Amino acid sequence: MIRSPLPVVVDFYADWCAPCRVAEPVLRELSSRLAGRVKFATVNVDEATVVTQSFGIHSIPTYLFVDSGTERGREVGPLDPVEIRAMLRRYFPPRAASGGTPATR
Repeated sequence: MIRSPLPVVVDFYADWCAPCRVAEPVLRELSSRLAGRVKFATVNVDEATVVTQSFGIHSIPTYLFVDSGTERGREVGPLDPVEIRAMLRRYFPPRAASGGTPATR
């Protein structure tokens, strides 16, 4: 289980995966821009087979969206920057009680 006070995006990738390499700079930029609001983590499927299997990952890239220890969504396949931002808004809506702002602002 993934536990974090922040929402987490987990990127399952491999070094040899071309779509994964294309997404890397986009995720790095979002990680920097959203620091303190969303946590980004990467899992190399070739190096972490037990973790990969425990999450039922069969294709890459796969992105897990986890909030409060619960998987809120999963996307498989390459995503462009607009799609990634849309997924963040979908899976991590603002928290009205905390006065939070959308993850993509």
